[in-house]
Amino acid sequence: MVKEIERYGIPIVHMATITTISQSVGANRIVPTVAIPYPTGNPNLPLEDEYKLRYSLVERAVNALATAVDEPTQFEG
Repeated sequence: MVKEIERYGIPIVHMATITTISQSVGANRIVPTVAIPYPTGNPNLPLEDEYKLRYSLVERAVNALATAVDEPTQFEG
């Protein structure tokens, strides 16, 4: 589905824990996340630290949207 949406000119960021799956489905912009049950957070962190973690993941995804890519690219933190 990611590939089909990008075919229409809409950039997509695939945020996933298992990035090899993202690559196999054809995602061009991949942001690695934390863990399968909590991809964009960590409930074991104090509230303020979890907020910072979530903010950084979303910020990385927004930056990935603004980056032109021609092949699958992982945007590490």
